[in-house]
Amino acid sequence: MTHQHPESVDVDQAWRDLVGTARRSAADGLVVGTSGNVSARVGELVLVTPSGVPYDRLGPEDAVGVDLAGRQVLGALKPTSELPLHLAVYRFTGAAAVVHTHAVHATAVSTLVTEVPVVHYAAALLGGPVRTAAYARYGTPELAEAMLEALRDRTGCLLANHGTVTYGDTLDQAYERTAQLEWLCRLWLTASSVPGRTPALLDEGQLAEVTQALKGYGQSG
Repeated sequence: MTHQHPESVDVDQAWRDLVGTARRSAADGLVVGTSGNVSARVGELVLVTPSGVPYDRLGPEDAVGVDLAGRQVLGALKPTSELPLHLAVYRFTGAAAVVHTHAVHATAVSTLVTEVPVVHYAAALLGGPVRTAAYARYGTPELAEAMLEALRDRTGCLLANHGTVTYGDTLDQAYERTAQLEWLCRLWLTASSVPGRTPALLDEGQLAEVTQALKGYGQSG
């Protein structure tokens, strides 16, 4: 019987969770083909989906990892082209996971507004009104910089004419925030499409009240 080092077990489990999250994003329609990407941090290692490989083909042997400087230290496959975006989040936040998608409704909204109108208190789950990062080509330092500006005091943002970025303490939390953001954008598009009507929005006080209430939400103990 062979014994694995605890750190390798952590990495193996994190990779399985990452692949599961990536497949979930495809199954839920948040990405098409090989678009979008997912990453998870284990200590000083960042696991990330590889470039151009369908998620259903990824196995345990396909793990890809880089250090926080972006140097590849694990795997033979090339990391996602959006690596600078993921690394920027880890360098400037306490994130343990990042999810980037091309969700249809959220991406549509990114072409229309600089901030997602607060039609629902789900905005509080992302830290407040969600901003749209200025457009820059994918995979560039400029995109990462614009994203960080949009993420100030937030756990998610839109990327203009591109998609979404969310982060969290776990892959599940980061993914949930992506799903909520896509739903929020879909809701606003639906409400704002009614001819002659303008959706009512929550004000700062109402959103702050929800933010406070959410601190005690969920199971205690």
